[in-house]
Amino acid sequence: MKNIELLVLDMAGTTIDEDNVVYKTLMKAMNDYGYNVSLEKVLLSCAGMEKLEAISSLLKEIGGNEEDAAAIFESFSDQLKTAYQNLEVKPIKGVENFLIKMRAQDKKIVLNTGYTSEIALQLLEKLGWKENAHFDALITADDVAESRPSPEMILLAMKKFNIQEPEKVLKAGDSVIDIEEGKNAGCGVTVAVLSGAQSKAELEKSNPDYIFNTISEAERFFY
Repeated sequence: MKNIELLVLDMAGTTIDEDNVVYKTLMKAMNDYGYNVSLEKVLLSCAGMEKLEAISSLLKEIGGNEEDAAAIFESFSDQLKTAYQNLEVKPIKGVENFLIKMRAQDKKIVLNTGYTSEIALQLLEKLGWKENAHFDALITADDVAESRPSPEMILLAMKKFNIQEPEKVLKAGDSVIDIEEGKNAGCGVTVAVLSGAQSKAELEKSNPDYIFNTISEAERFFY
């Protein structure tokens, strides 16, 4: 991994521990609307996706009315703001040191997420993570026309830092969609982590180059 110049890291479940509150809230918003979905189903079907798209896709899967998606998304967004105000958010173990060490090696760190920038910034504020200290850029679903597994967020990250070759990019995430995003961008390394939404068996389906408990385990490959 020594030739890696850019690390594109997912947020919730990969760098940040927010106790799956997003998916718990999404489940509640769906069920408030008269549906009956389990957290397991939400994690399996929605992890890593832009959230309006995730709700539409989930409705389609369970034979629900896809026209309900916008109203459920609005309710989800309102409930999530409230949930985040009361939530204790912390970095996943070892991640903060990992980010600082990678930046000390002149690697660029981009945090990317299927959340809106409002939600992503709320998370970063709670953590006290600052641009140019813990990371170099934040790219959210608001910054691109196509959400994951489209490679658009990774391509934008490469453009920001003038990196031409995708082989110099590492993509890490806790969902199959994260790994698909990395592969679609042609990333040199894809890393799945077990610190978030999906199980090892689920993640193996996307054939990542590595599966680690947490992203900080990748550190040994940079020396």
